Amino acid sequence: MSAVPLPMPATLARPEPTDEAGSGRATRGPRAGAGSRGQLVDRFGRVHRDLRISLTDRCSLRCTYCMPEQGVEWLAKSSILTTDEIVRVAEVLASLGIVEVRLTGGEPLLRRDIVDVVRRISAIEGVSGPLEVSMTTNGLKLPELADPLRDAGLTRVNISIDTLRPDRFAELTRRDRLDDVLDGIRAARRAGFSPLKLNAVPMRGVNDDELVDLVQFAIDNGAQMRFIEQMPLDAGHTWSRTEMVGADEILDRLTRRFTLTPIGERGSSPAQDYLVDGGPTTVGLIASVSAPFCGACDRVRLTADGQLRNCLFAREESDLLPLLRGSHGRGPADDDALADLLRRSIAGKRAGHGIDDPGFLQPQRPMSAIGG
Repeated sequence: MSAVPLPMPATLARPEPTDEAGSGRATRGPRAGAGSRGQLVDRFGRVHRDLRISLTDRCSLRCTYCMPEQGVEWLAKSSILTTDEIVRVAEVLASLGIVEVRLTGGEPLLRRDIVDVVRRISAIEGVSGPLEVSMTTNGLKLPELADPLRDAGLTRVNISIDTLRPDRFAELTRRDRLDDVLDGIRAARRAGFSPLKLNAVPMRGVNDDELVDLVQFAIDNGAQMRFIEQMPLDAGHTWSRTEMVGADEILDRLTRRFTLTPIGERGSSPAQDYLVDGGPTTVGLIASVSAPFCGACDRVRLTADGQLRNCLFAREESDLLPLLRGSHGRGPADDDALADLLRRSIAGKRAGHGIDDPGFLQPQRPMSAIGG
């Protein structure tokens, strides 16, 4: 099929300005070496500046590579962090050097107070100014929330769209809502989010024949396409590396249609970006499995139920709830105690995710419960 642009004037997204390390992130001025409580540094010297916060494990879609269609065991409502608790953790992490926050899920827009969450986090002062807040979403609720979120301080959105075919979308997500995703993309563009990024997970025999169409769709609609290798984070634990569509294969297919020019070094950014036909549009490849970027990883994750994860594939977590809410008759801990636990969690981070290790075990939590 041919990619059809949405009926709006296209404004092509230009490549993000990069910092000196070439990470692909927008330059926000000098980053201080430490906050008021020191840095989040692991034993390999990696300084952590990027926080991913999962706001809920619930989602309005049921993507086959993420969660089962039925029988999902949701997190207990009582365990979900309150907005005050989320903000408190973010404030302490900002004092430890975190400068960027990405809100994820599940589907973060299902959280009723999402606009307030964005407003409060974006007001937190980090070591180089207010925290930069972005979001990964399926886009279904953006028509009603894009403008309020932009006004609240959200800087960027990544919208997931794995296929342009309505029948295939319904089969892949188990919901017939492709038109709603397209409406969400329109709303994000109208609200002025830039760069607007579109995420897709190529799957063999499912949507791998649409790679060129997805890039053309992004070009026609002023967005940047990002292809993410499928990772062993599915709820059914059916992932197979031999069936995975790798970054090299994706690149090979795209270069049959487009001229792709690498843009510098990716630094700590998960994506290797390429100019498409000389630009200004770009496409990104996230090769978490075939070309992992663990050596430059600067991310830490907070789950919706208050667990700190120092790696997406970690099998161990640090429980923040006892410190946030108190336990054994004691009240909540002070911020210094919280900072100490956060530092110890990061200090114990492993060198890499170990997918290629013979003894690799998939995390018990699926992606929807960890957060992207």
